[in-house]
Amino acid sequence: MARDDRWQALLELLAGRGRLEVEEAAAELSVSAATIRRDFDRLAEQRMLVRTRGGAVAHGVSYELPLRYKTARRASEKQRIAQAVAELVSPGEAVGLTGGTTTTEVARALAVRGDLASGSPALTVVTNALNIAGELAVRPQFKIVVTGGVARPQSFELVGPLADGVLAQLTVDVTVLGVVAFDVMHGAAAHDEAEAAVNRVLCERARRVVVAADSSKLGQRAFARICAAEVVNTLVTDSAADPDTVRRFEEAGVRVVTV
Repeated sequence: MARDDRWQALLELLAGRGRLEVEEAAAELSVSAATIRRDFDRLAEQRMLVRTRGGAVAHGVSYELPLRYKTARRASEKQRIAQAVAELVSPGEAVGLTGGTTTTEVARALAVRGDLASGSPALTVVTNALNIAGELAVRPQFKIVVTGGVARPQSFELVGPLADGVLAQLTVDVTVLGVVAFDVMHGAAAHDEAEAAVNRVLCERARRVVVAADSSKLGQRAFARICAAEVVNTLVTDSAADPDTVRRFEEAGVRVVTV
């Protein structure tokens, strides 16, 4: 297993369990204990975890994997969701894209749509995600509007008053919202309150809101609320979504598309 893949696997295990022992991690990944010790040391230097005697614990109370370590998780589901979300966007519309792995896939799906290959502009994209802006800026048919603000290294999202100030002057047709949790009672949520605040404004500036979330996010809660479920017009998720959870969203007035 390559080092980056091994680090991603370790961080995912740690995110789920909160604590890992060296021998436990070595058995899980079929590598030596010495390799795991070195990995833990390097990740601790990057402040991705806290070293303990014989293992490691998650760094902080609200543990959040940086975007670069989350890209491969549930990749096929995210790509199917992204394709379906992209099909909900019409040529000429203004689209708000928040940060995240699924919304990044939405940006890529929009970039290769044949009917968006030309136009003046074919699409206007408003985003606070630096990685999304960078990927789409090379598409001359797209008008890219970046909010400004302070960059969060975990998600590449711009946050703070500068972002809020730009969004307050704009209106979009649809906001595509990436979330870490979406629950009927508790709404859509993020790990970080500053991200949640900017995403909330982007939802408020939209005529319709689409949540793009794989099934592992549904029925979950997270630290910072973005918006209530009734604000969301459409949820696009994968076919592994629990039928009872889907039914509760539909009863709350959310259209659910499974792929």
